[in-house]
Amino acid sequence: MSPYIDTSALAKWYLNEARSLDFEAFIRGQRGALISRLTVIELRCLLARRRRAGELSEALERRAFATFENDLAQGSLDLRPLHDGQAILALELLSALRRHALSMIDALHLAVARDAAATAIASADRVMIAAAESLGFEVVRFD
Repeated sequence: MSPYIDTSALAKWYLNEARSLDFEAFIRGQRGALISRLTVIELRCLLARRRRAGELSEALERRAFATFENDLAQGSLDLRPLHDGQAILALELLSALRRHALSMIDALHLAVARDAAATAIASADRVMIAAAESLGFEVVRFD
């Protein structure tokens, strides 16, 4: 099964960040890496937030998201829909993983990964990494 790619890791493919080259090597070796509709929304938000903070120009923001959309259209990423069962599972995960400072978004990412039967998660988010390890996922770290 393909790995589920968290937005914190995926952003490294579109922006020049620490470990971007490592992520690029990793993602190029994957076939059909999984993301969710949540990833699309979160990546769009991340790019806009960085533009507002002055970290990205408007042109770079547009180019990065257009490249991402092209990758989706080309089938480079396996986009999974969101559904109510995943929201219910995310709520259960928030209760089960109380010792982790898990956000609602990260809980939903983990629920989608479980629902898609992903065996691994790629992430740069230390809280997400710890929670994924607690759930038994193999984790590919980019932090």
